[in-house]
Formats: sequence, structure tokens, C-alpha cells
Amino acid sequence: MGRGKIAIKRIDNSTSRQVTFSKRRSGLLKKAKELAILCDAEVGVIIFSSTGRLHEFSNTSMKSIIERYNKTKEEQDQLRNPASEIKFWQREAANLRQQLLELQENHRKLMGEELYGMIVNDLDGLETQLEASLRGVRLKKEKMLTEEIQELSRKGSYVHEQNVELYKKVKLIEQENMELYRKAYGARNASSVNGAGFAPYSRELHGPIMLHLSPPAAESLETPERATESR
Repeated sequence: MGRGKIAIKRIDNSTSRQVTFSKRRSGLLKKAKELAILCDAEVGVIIFSSTGRLHEFSNTSMKSIIERYNKTKEEQDQLRNPASEIKFWQREAANLRQQLLELQENHRKLMGEELYGMIVNDLDGLETQLEASLRGVRLKKEKMLTEEIQELSRKGSYVHEQNVELYKKVKLIEQENMELYRKAYGARNASSVNGAGFAPYSRELHGPIMLHLSPPAAESLETPERATESR
């Protein structure tokens, strides 16, 4: 059978009250730790026992949690009051205007304008900032140029491979043409036509591939029958 419900009221017996406090405190701190880990939450728990002893848990810093709580609580209280809400947004607008003015002033100084009133240390800091910015720009430019060179190199290698493949195909076509001509007219005429129309390809692979096929000489095309009649 399950345990019966415990009435939520003060425990009169001091021993039972202390045992219950110890158990419930451990369970509460365990749940707080699990909540912080599982949900990535910022958790802080503060417990004072009836004897005045402090027990606490925080997954970050208890001081920072308390400061954050006070700030958030103050902002929420201000937003609940219309007059306070107006003042809050007025302060936010003033802070943004101040930040904008500082950024504009810094930009003018970086552009070499309105440098009056600056001491040597300020000018040294501005020079260092400009040099750092210039180094960043140069590194970015070098990276882009390097990537473009690598891309062009890859394209050049691809074009070279295509050129080699085309050269192999042309040589294969030449060999097939020679074989067909030998079968049709004989080895003697094929060798004579090779000197006239099928000149060996001697260009470099890097150069453009151009195939020139001239028609065979008229006398080499005479059939054996016509040659016998002419005799």
C-alpha cells in the first residue's frame, strides 16, 4: 500500500521536524541542481533552518544571482507603473543617443577628422587601432586572392585533362582511319597517303589540337585494274 498523505502543517515534535527538514532540504537542493543542468537555467536556493543555519545552492555565483534578481525586480516594478515606465524608456533612449554620438565621434577620428584636443597617448592608441584594422583588411584580401588563384588552378588542371583526353581521341581516330585505308587500298598506298594526308601529330599536349586531313593524291587512288590497263 502507498504512503498516506502528510498534512502540510508545522511538525510539533522537534526531532521529527529536524529529520523532515534534512530530508526535504536534500531533495530540494537535488531538484535545483537537476533543473540547472537539464534546462541550462541560472538557479539559486537559500535556506535558513529554524536554528538560523544557512544552506544554499547556486550553479553560478550567488552574488551575481541576487544582483540580477534585484535588477530584474526593479525593472518589473517600474514597468508596472506607467510613470516609471516612461522614465525607464526615456533613460534607454538617452543611453542609445549617447552611444550613437560616441560611435560617430570615433568614426570621425578613424577618418582623420576632429583630432584636435587629443594627446599623444590617444593618437598612439588611434594609430594602433588603424594598423590593426589595416592588417585585418590585408589578411582578408590575401585570403580572397589565394582562393581565386586556387580556383583558377583547379580550372586550369581540368582544362588540361580535357585537352589530353581530346588528344587521345584524335590519335585513336587517326589510327582507325589508317587501319580502314589499309584494308581498302593496301599497305603500299596507305603508306604513301600517310606521308601526304596523315602526318603524325607532333604538337605538345598543352597547345590547341588541330587535325588536318588532306585528300589522298589522285595517282595513289588508282585501282590495280586501271594501273594494268594503262601499261
